[in-house]
Order: sequence, then structure tokens, then C-alpha cells
Amino acid sequence: MAEPIQELRVSNDAMDDGQELRRRIAEEGYLFFRKLQDPDVLLDLRRQMLTVMQAGGWLVADTDPMDGIADVSRRCTEGDVGYTDVYHEVYKLEAFHRSAHRPEVMEMMEKVIGRPVLPHPHKVARLWFPQYTDHTTPIHQDFVHFQGNFETYTCWAPVGDCPIELGGLAVLPGSHKVNRVLEHHFSLGAGGLYVDTSDMESEWHSTDYEVGDTLIFLALTIHQALPNWTEDRLRVSLDNRYQAVGDLTAEHMLTPHLSNFSGLSWDEVYADWESEDLKYYWKDLELHTLPKDTSYSEKGFAEALERAREGDAHARYHLSRIVKRDPTTPQAKAAAEALQGVVV
Repeated sequence: MAEPIQELRVSNDAMDDGQELRRRIAEEGYLFFRKLQDPDVLLDLRRQMLTVMQAGGWLVADTDPMDGIADVSRRCTEGDVGYTDVYHEVYKLEAFHRSAHRPEVMEMMEKVIGRPVLPHPHKVARLWFPQYTDHTTPIHQDFVHFQGNFETYTCWAPVGDCPIELGGLAVLPGSHKVNRVLEHHFSLGAGGLYVDTSDMESEWHSTDYEVGDTLIFLALTIHQALPNWTEDRLRVSLDNRYQAVGDLTAEHMLTPHLSNFSGLSWDEVYADWESEDLKYYWKDLELHTLPKDTSYSEKGFAEALERAREGDAHARYHLSRIVKRDPTTPQAKAAAEALQGVVV
């Protein structure tokens, strides 16, 4: 990132003051806490997650999984053929899902929201390879992806220490005050959509994150991941959503993450769990759901088609992944046609 990065404001001083927490997030669009979550719990989760990734070939064999030393020849990301197979093995870990329901997280989210809280079943892990910076998560607002209502909150936490060079999150303070969804365009990276912030005056805020640190922000707050500039370290983080019980929820937030790529079911996720209490927990709550709005992704896809026809390398790569996943879909057929007409 060319612009200087400012330090996130730490809100540990207001951890017991719900009114002040709500005032701060209404003003700045985010809250950041040092060591909100138990580092020992997260480090145990880290070992479980990275052990699965090592078994899937993502880490160098015979290295300590805790070090997260990536086999860069296996680098991939969301949307790539092969990513989902390993990702969904991680996704089946009971400890991964349980981390979003930890008392310290739930209690803080209830203070911030001020009402009983629904953690979305659609938990998300972010697993990012080094030397793959073109695929860094772009500048965006979460609402285009997770939808439901504007009072939906993201809770992001690194699973292990995450210094700037490993690629933590950065936010634009106050950017949520636009109070609307901004125009998003095609991009590589998770979600595939970005917002142009070149004419915005606010400065990016981030930090050298340590295990246990937690960043909470609103669905309209503009943010991005920083590139993973390390030589060989894989970045692992939790990226979950929370809202008040009874507010609108998008239907796809009740499904496993990336199940649209593989058909992963909750029964498959739960197959080896030792406990029952979190299985289908949301079915006991009052939910008001609405279908996913696909207009954001459709616009991005249309832009990718146009750019691919003009020879844009990022768009061509994006379309080629769609064709590889399943060449029989209408979208894949349109992608293949656009690739055939590439001007070079």
C-alpha cells in the first residue's frame, strides 16, 4: 500500500461500557481490541487448522504446522480449482465453528449491538498464501457479499500473530457514514469486487496484530486485506458475521461458506463433531430471511467479460477459473466464449 498506515484505535478502555462502544463504532465504523480472545484457545485452533492444511499439501512436509510454512508451489485462493477441497476439510473442524461462539466474543458482540445476537452459521476462514499478492482481498464493503441488513457486523481475528507484512486487515475510519452501498467493480481476490477510494480523504488504519486481537466493523465500513509479503508464511484468520436476532438475514448466510462451489452440506460439516449444541443452532431462533441479491456479482462478472475481451490478464484468469470449475454452467459458457474472443 503506497499510503502511510495509521494505527488502529484500541478500545480496551471501553470494554465494559456498551454505550461508549456503540458511540465509537457509530463514529469510526470499527472497534479494535487487544487480546479480546483467549490466545491459548486460538493457538490450539491454529494447530488444528494448519495440521489439516499440511495434510492437504499446502504446507512444507515435515515442518511444524504452527509455523505455517507454505509450499508456494501449491498456492491457490478462493475460486481456484483445488482450493475448496482443502478449505472444506478445515471448515469441518468443530473448534473452528465453536470459536465464533466463545463467551468473550458473544458478550462483546451483545454489548456492541445492544440486543440478543445471532452469529451467522456461514462462518469464514481466510487462508492466504504468500507470493500471491495479485489475489489480495480488494477494497470493499462487506454488505455486497453478506447482505441482510446494514447493522451486520464483521468480527475478524488472526489465528496466530499477524504483523503488517503477513497481510492483516486495514479499514477506512468513518467510511460507513456514506450510509449506502457504493459502486463495486470486478477485481481478483476474495469476493471479486472492489471500491475505488482514490478520491477519499480518510487514511487507512491497521496494526501489527497479535493472537487474540480482534477487529469489529460494520457492513458498510470500507476495508481491505494487506498483501502477504512474506517469503513463505501462510496467513490464517477468522472472518465471521453477527447481527441482532430478528433482523433481516440473507438466506445464503445459513449455508456453509463456498458450498456453492462444492455442495458441502451441514451434515457433512457435522459428521465428526463430538458435541450437539451448535448443530443447526439457528433453527431455534427467530429469523427473517430474504434471498441473496445477485446483482453485485452479476455486474462484476459482466465487467470481467468485457475486460477479458480486451485482453485484461486478471479478467482472463478469473474467467478461466470459472470454466475449470464447471464448464457446463451458463456463466462458464459465457466465460469460454469471451476468452475465445480475446484481443492480444
